Amino acid sequence: MKRLSRRMFLAASAAVTASSALAQPGTRQKGGAQERLDAVIIGAGAAGIAAARRLVAAGRRIAIVEAAPEVGGRCVTDTKIFGVPYDRGAHWIHTPDVNPVAKLATQTGLDIYPAPPGQRMRIGRRFARESEMEDYLATLVRANGAIIDAARKGDMSCAQALPKDLGEWRPAVEFFLGPFGCANDLAKISAVDFARSAERDVDAFCRQGFGALIARLAAGLPVQLSTPATGIEWWSRTGIEVATTRGRLTAATAIVTVSTNVLIAQKIKFNPELPKRHLDAATKLKLGSYDHIALELPDNPLGLRADELVFEKSSGPRTGAIFANAGGSTLCMIDVGGSFGRDLAAQGEKEMVAFALEWLTNLFGADLKSIVRRSHATRWDEEPYVLGAFSSAPPGGQPSRRVLMEPLSNRVFFAGEAVHETLWGTVGGAWESGERAADAVVRVLTGRR
Repeated sequence: MKRLSRRMFLAASAAVTASSALAQPGTRQKGGAQERLDAVIIGAGAAGIAAARRLVAAGRRIAIVEAAPEVGGRCVTDTKIFGVPYDRGAHWIHTPDVNPVAKLATQTGLDIYPAPPGQRMRIGRRFARESEMEDYLATLVRANGAIIDAARKGDMSCAQALPKDLGEWRPAVEFFLGPFGCANDLAKISAVDFARSAERDVDAFCRQGFGALIARLAAGLPVQLSTPATGIEWWSRTGIEVATTRGRLTAATAIVTVSTNVLIAQKIKFNPELPKRHLDAATKLKLGSYDHIALELPDNPLGLRADELVFEKSSGPRTGAIFANAGGSTLCMIDVGGSFGRDLAAQGEKEMVAFALEWLTNLFGADLKSIVRRSHATRWDEEPYVLGAFSSAPPGGQPSRRVLMEPLSNRVFFAGEAVHETLWGTVGGAWESGERAADAVVRVLTGRR
């Protein structure tokens, strides 16, 4: 018989408490009096799960409400569409040697493996020669260095910081650094925010899917799915109330992990209203656009290796990145982002797939329309409880990340990828911000007691 440890007992106790609280409107009754939770966590993405694990380990009574029918937020793995793991959102596990999620992966039994080094470039219908790749990479390094140098002198857009003599490689460099790396055009990205982002040159993948890893780490937590939070009353000095579509929850604190675009859209009504300082910060950190166009291509008609990353020497913004044969499968993903990606996604999934097939045909010469089996395109801008991809600050907007770290009356805390100054736009950054928020909640609760 498996020995019941103290940690397991605390986790089970917290789960029972929170599940009871959500089983009916309001909170659990004890001796005729309302029993209050220590914290309500809004959102079961990486930040919410990280915060919940931290609070459960500390023996706190919590509830987690999630608007979507699954955990993960913007990190979700689907296995039904193609019959293989398909990460509809985040896929890259950046800097796995220090990434908190990657470190926890060893406890899940899932397979984490290193991403292949390097990338390839398509020039017309051929691959770039070694000398051409060296020229491209040197140009990329020079552009990256120019942005960092500009950030030391003040803030401006990354586009303004680029050298004027990038020549024919400029569109490819702009796509890699902007839409592909930051989900936004370089003209809309702060050079300071870009410069402060941590290096993400070493990556790994989860064979079962990054979303599957996040879901495994959420196992046993008291998550109530398909339960959107609709309001937060934080006027009282003694606690807060969170309104959901399934009733109300009373708690000492709340951790809000929804995206900045959800805050901007005011899908959660704050009473009193969300301070203008926080709303302005969320507006400056609104989400960019990044989507996958996934194609099932049997027999590897493009002749690419597993998990191979390929770019195009483009002449403008109408381009994408190829992530081929994901995890050794026949699944090929075309990633689009920035203004072009947003406009394409707004036209619908059919147009997105049509673009991908035409674009690949022009690059490889194969008639993929007769080869492709199943297809799918994400449209994160249209996901009602997300409304975008991930955040990048505009010129002058980088300090807004620290503003969003400020709690409301030491009772409402914010977490998520946007609430991280160096790991914004990453699952690891969201996870760290959730742990920070949970630690702040514990400090507050301990101080009150």
